Order: sequence, then C-alpha cells, then structure tokens
Amino acid sequence: MSFNNYIQIASYWIILILVIFLCVGCSTQKEVQDAKPVGRLPVIQPDYSGIVIPPNIAPLNFFIQEAGEEYIVRIHSKNGDPIQIENNSGLIQIPMKQWKRLISENSGEELIIDIYLKNQTGQWISYNPIVNRISQEPIDGYLSFRRFKSLFNLWQKMGIYQRCLENYDEKPILLNRLTQDNCMNCHNFWQNETDRWLLHLRGGPGTAMLLVTDGEVRKINTKTEFNGHAAYPAWHPSGESIAFSVSKLLLFFHEVGECRDVLDRSSDIILYSISSNTITTTPQISNPRRMEIWPAWSPDGKYLYFCSASELEAYADASRSGEVALDKIKYDLMRIAYDPLTHIWGNLETVISSSDIGLSITEPRVSPDGRFVLFTAASYSQFPIYIQSADLYVLDVRTNRWKKLELNSDKADSFHSWSSNGRWIVFSSKREDGLFTKPYFSRFDSSGSTSKPFVLPQENPLMYEAYLDIYNAPEFTKEPVRISPQDLAAAVFSEQNALSAKFDSTSVSEKAVSKTNSAEQVRIPLK
Repeated sequence: MSFNNYIQIASYWIILILVIFLCVGCSTQKEVQDAKPVGRLPVIQPDYSGIVIPPNIAPLNFFIQEAGEEYIVRIHSKNGDPIQIENNSGLIQIPMKQWKRLISENSGEELIIDIYLKNQTGQWISYNPIVNRISQEPIDGYLSFRRFKSLFNLWQKMGIYQRCLENYDEKPILLNRLTQDNCMNCHNFWQNETDRWLLHLRGGPGTAMLLVTDGEVRKINTKTEFNGHAAYPAWHPSGESIAFSVSKLLLFFHEVGECRDVLDRSSDIILYSISSNTITTTPQISNPRRMEIWPAWSPDGKYLYFCSASELEAYADASRSGEVALDKIKYDLMRIAYDPLTHIWGNLETVISSSDIGLSITEPRVSPDGRFVLFTAASYSQFPIYIQSADLYVLDVRTNRWKKLELNSDKADSFHSWSSNGRWIVFSSKREDGLFTKPYFSRFDSSGSTSKPFVLPQENPLMYEAYLDIYNAPEFTKEPVRISPQDLAAAVFSEQNALSAKFDSTSVSEKAVSKTNSAEQVRIPLK
C-alpha cells in the first residue's frame, strides 16, 4: 500500500471520529436544551453560591450533591469563552488557566454556574443558575495559619503553614517536629508584610519569641521581673514596637455542654521596643485591679485598643464557696491614646461596655483605613473559640455605633484578620460541624456590610469531608514567608542571636505617666 493510501485512510478515520464527536455533542447539547427544570438551586459542597469572590482567587472546585448518571457544568460571565466540564462523577475541578482568564476578564461582573444532570431514567434536568459576583478588589495573595489535630491539652503534629490563595500551593513556615514537638502560636505580621513578623514557641527548646526583621531571625525571651512570657501581639504601625498581652491562662473541662474552656486568671499589656530590646507599660494597661488582653493598634499608631475586665476575684460566687462564676466574666472594649514620638500615654476610654452589648468583647482588629473595629463577642470569657455563641461584630469609629455582622452562623465564629486593602476579611468558623475550625472569607464593603462567606478553596473539594485538622489563627500576607523552616528551627537552638528582654521600670514612674489619669475612664458616648 502506498504512502498516499495510508494518508487517505488516516484522513477518513479522523473525519469519521470528528463527525461522531460532533453528532454526540449536538445530541447532548439538544438534550440539555430540552432539560427539565427543577426550579431550585443545586446542592453543592462546599456551598459556593450567592457569594462575592476576589478576581485573583483559586478555582472554587465543588462536588455536586445530586444523584445523576452524567453531569454538565457551564461556568460563564459577560466576557470571554465559557468553561464547560462534563463527567459522570459530579466532582468539578475547574482548569486553572481557563478560570484565571475568565475571572480576570470579568472583574465586577456576575459569574454564573449552570448545572445539568442526567438522572437514572435518562432524563436531563436543569437547576436554577448559581449566580456569584466577581469583586473588583483583589485579596492578599497568601494566608498563614496554624494547623493541628483536634486535641484538648495534648498535641503531636503541629505547624504554621502558608497557602497561596491564587492557587493551591501550601508550604510549612515552621513544623514542630523540627523544634522537639513543642507548641507554637501567635504568628503575626507587620502590615501584612513578611519582612517583619513573629511567632511564639511554648516548651521544647524553650519558651520564646522568634522575631524576624529584614531576613534576620532572633530568639527573644520576653519574660522579665515585671511580666511573664508575651502573647497575643499587635505590631505598632511604625514597625518599631509591638504590644503584647501577658496572661495566666488555664485550660479546664466542663462536665456538660462544651467540655473545653480557658480561664484568664490575670493579664496585663506591655510594649516591646525592638531597637532597645526593652519592655515598658503604663498603669492604665497593667492595672492590678483589671485584666487587660487582646491589644490592637489604630493605623496611625495613636490609639491602642484592647479588652479589659475586672480582676478575677470580682467574679467569686459566695453561694459556691467562692468559686469563680465563669459565665459572669465579660470584657469591655477599651482604648488609650499614645504619642509615638514622646511615648506618652493618654486617657483611658471605654469604647463599648460589656453591659451595653450584654456580651464579652474580645479580639479587636482595626481596619487599615482606621474606620472600623472588627471584634468577637460571646456570652462570656476572653477566649471565644470554644463558645458556640461567639459572633463577629463591627464598630464604626466615625459614629461609635456597632452591629452584628451578616456573615455569622449558629456556631463559633471568631479569630479574624483584615486584608491589606480592607475589603476582605478572613475568620475561623465551626459552622460546618461545631468541631473543626476552617478559614472563611467575606467581602467587607465601605458601609461595614459583609457578603456571604465561603470556605478556603481546595483542589479536591471533598477534602474537608475527611480532613480532621483544625485551621487556627488565619492571617493575611501580601507575599510568602521566604525564610525556610530549617533556618527558623536553627534560630530556635542557636544562642548567637538570642536575647532576653529588659524591663524599663521608669515606664511606670510618675514622669512617664504624667499625662495619664489611671483612676479615670472616659466613656465614649454613642451618637
């Protein structure tokens, strides 16, 4: 047989295959066009319906929880070619390049998902379209979080991880198997940057803070003759100092209801200066008759927000032989003025009293523009992650009015942080099962309203169904942490850059607090 005959036969088969393919495609297309509508939205997992998404988010893969023999999904918007996925599993994994092209070309537009399936009788059915919106504001490119198994007071594997939000790349920042299986927490970044950040170590090679500045890692012992080890950090906008709370926390268990709880027996707030390696404070934020916790700076660095409650003895229940009435402990939202140039503290102000809101206020975070304070409120305590009543609230600093956000669930919604542009928030939520916290995102608009939250997307959308890890303390960053886990671990064991902080006792002298009035608290009126 000649070469030309081979070419003719090959061409014939190619044309035949194309004809068959086109006929099948036309047939399927006709059947889908004639599909019977069911008049409701399809059930998908995760629930990526009715949400606002960033224009740079990874594909929102999902699983169709509707019984069918074949599935067709069509994702489209105003501009560009649609994405079509066909399979018989209902597992929808969206091609990365097509997704990136579609959402980047349609910033500000609706993103529509049409779902069709063929049931066991051979009938094609259609569902109401899922309509989402693509925001014009991007989200920060990375999310850092602590991840570990759901345990009480013991742990095995634990790590601080970073995930690229524009794809599914996830890498460890530090793993505790490199540091003698210790506990690690309180990772925090200056203005969502990764050239200045910190995390705390508990146990193992020693309780200390790892402080990263301009690529250099130092291990710092923050315990002094005045204070215990630091926790719950808040970077001053200057990047030159960090406010911390120092607490005596106790984990214990209940016989009924939520079994875990954390009691703060005593707490104060301190200020750590990076350049001088010194700790200072003022009686207004280290009052022995009060418990102060959860510091947060305003973006101009002129106000320190924090939460405060009466000393623990004030909650002793005489009817129960002096036992602490835990459910009565409620924290107020406070703030105090601060002059970054003179380091002089001003008057102490009550921003929201727990008696006004009827709840305990914790975890304040100020928006990058300074207008809003995002906080958690629960029925009691300074540690809301175990309390199912925990919800997110927002205070408008301009009007001094607060409200409960629309994004809350009937489970614990707590620990949160802002994106650098102030248009996205991430928070920890147990809304799926009441047990495992996962990071959820929501768009925050200029009026203080939020969109329906959506969970961190995964390449395999069924991962959460069998994944038993807890995502804890999510923090946005604009770029990845570039220092390696090995270099961080080396700093833990090295004494070359190790420091012990010194307490500056003049910080509580009359001179240092001459412009303060520790006995007076100014009440901010509601407007």
